[in-house]
Amino acid sequence: DLGTTNSCVAVLEGGEPKVIPNPEGNRTTPSVVAFKNGERQVGEVAKRQAITNPNTIISVKRHMGTGHKVEAEGKEYTPQEISAIILQHLKSYAEDYLGEPVTKAVITVPAY
Repeated sequence: DLGTTNSCVAVLEGGEPKVIPNPEGNRTTPSVVAFKNGERQVGEVAKRQAITNPNTIISVKRHMGTGHKVEAEGKEYTPQEISAIILQHLKSYAEDYLGEPVTKAVITVPAY
């Protein structure tokens, strides 16, 4: 689930969805990306330093489908690019949990 505020990843086990905790042990991960000294930070670590790092991007999903861009460390990013960074991060949780590469996914959309 790619959310505006938080995201989460789950797998099917025995036909039932199982939410995979992030490295901090939480069921959801903040949908936050920060850039610092050329490196990307995603989730809790990005959210924790959001106030002190102007290169932190939050709530970008609401701008998907528009021409809106965000700038971080002198580079422009589309909402889709930032969302892809979040999804890559979630994918890595799933791969660590499963012990194998993830090659397919379903991304949920709101019911409204």
